[in-house]
Amino acid sequence: MDQQNQTENNVIGGEEINVSAASEQTSTGEQITHESTLYPEPVFHFSNFTITNSLLNSWVVVLLIILLSVIIKKKIKTIPRGIQNYAEMILESALNLADSVTGDRKKTMKIFPIAFAIFIFILLNNWLGIFPGIGSIGFVEHQGGEAIFVPFFRGSTADLNTTLGLALFAVIGSNLFGVVTIGFWKYFNKFINLKAFLEIPKKIKKEPTIIFVNPIKAFVGIIEIIGEVAKVASLSFRLFGNIFAGEVLLAAMAVIFAFVLPIPFMFLELIVGIIQALIFAMLTLVYFSIAATSEEH
Repeated sequence: MDQQNQTENNVIGGEEINVSAASEQTSTGEQITHESTLYPEPVFHFSNFTITNSLLNSWVVVLLIILLSVIIKKKIKTIPRGIQNYAEMILESALNLADSVTGDRKKTMKIFPIAFAIFIFILLNNWLGIFPGIGSIGFVEHQGGEAIFVPFFRGSTADLNTTLGLALFAVIGSNLFGVVTIGFWKYFNKFINLKAFLEIPKKIKKEPTIIFVNPIKAFVGIIEIIGEVAKVASLSFRLFGNIFAGEVLLAAMAVIFAFVLPIPFMFLELIVGIIQALIFAMLTLVYFSIAATSEEH
């Protein structure tokens, strides 16, 4: 038992164990294994509530965002200086990019805070997942006579639960935004186009072709419902697949040669993290912008 505790303390304290590899032998002769899994690993339990390493990572990111927000708020000056100048330049460029999607600064100001917050959250999660040393902090648990290393932190965007939650937030949020912006009846008719059928008796004398055109409009609305479900799958699997594949790639490179070889791939994953966060945020912006447009337009 003492030997087991000593092994666990050595791992937590930073003993050289390559957790990327399939297995590693400690100085005590114990074989410790760790593999990249598709599912997050539990690290704490509160009654029936399980806290996984990806959830813990998300909480750390949220805490970082809150702290940064408080610090930035205190340091904002009416006349910008230093870093604030660059921050305002980046923010203005982001607003202009959002304007190119929405076509209206007023609409942008309604949607941008949500899209930008999603971008920051995903970006920090992407980067924290590949931050050197984060994945080597953890503990060893014994299952069936086998010692398994469990890291305390795992990039939460490499967990399908997180990306699915973000995708549901983006899609459901865009639909609610559409209802609030253009009204329930108009938005409802985007999907179940009762208005198209109600127009047939009124316009059939002037436009006989309406009897063929409007049922097609109603059918297109049903396709839109399928499209909303597809958005959830597309957003969640794209982000999860890219980030998880990147972490597996870095782990594989570390197994081959742990000192120099992973560095170029780490820089590549930093860029991928920015791109994936930007894609998710831009698609969210597009979905909100489309939802705020009437069916006629």
